[in-house]
Amino acid sequence: MPNPDHICVGAIAGSFGLHGEVRLKSFCTDPTDIASYGPLFSEDGKSSYKITLTRPVANGLGARLSGVETKEQADALRGVNLYVAKSKLPSLPDDEFYHADLIGLIAFDTGGVEIGRVHSVQNHGAGDLIEIAGPAFKSALLLPFTRAVVPTIDLAARRLIVDLPEGLD
Repeated sequence: MPNPDHICVGAIAGSFGLHGEVRLKSFCTDPTDIASYGPLFSEDGKSSYKITLTRPVANGLGARLSGVETKEQADALRGVNLYVAKSKLPSLPDDEFYHADLIGLIAFDTGGVEIGRVHSVQNHGAGDLIEIAGPAFKSALLLPFTRAVVPTIDLAARRLIVDLPEGLD
């Protein structure tokens, strides 16, 4: 399990070229910001990499990682997620949240009844979706992550309020 004080900011999608360059997927709002946070860590925290971006490539960014000199070394890192200490990320406005901060929050309906926990936050291209799993539902709910559906988020209390659409309440 990753360190809760670390946020996943990218992943290594594979090697690029013959000299240890990698194809990097960035999960940052501005993809190139991934190189500005200092060393990035593997999920277990045992490996760290200084990132130097080289060029845009199909489906990501070309990058050099410290300690990676060969195509074989780069190939071996395919699928590795890259993390940064949350303290290195910029502060967000009051109405924005890091997805990692939402995972595990207890979800209540507008009547104050607990309906489950936030299992994930996803984006398939049309906006964020919040997945809530709980015993009240046969399967997890995927709801639009909008102010209308999720009007209240209280990170300090580790809870949020969900205004369930008609037919789900």
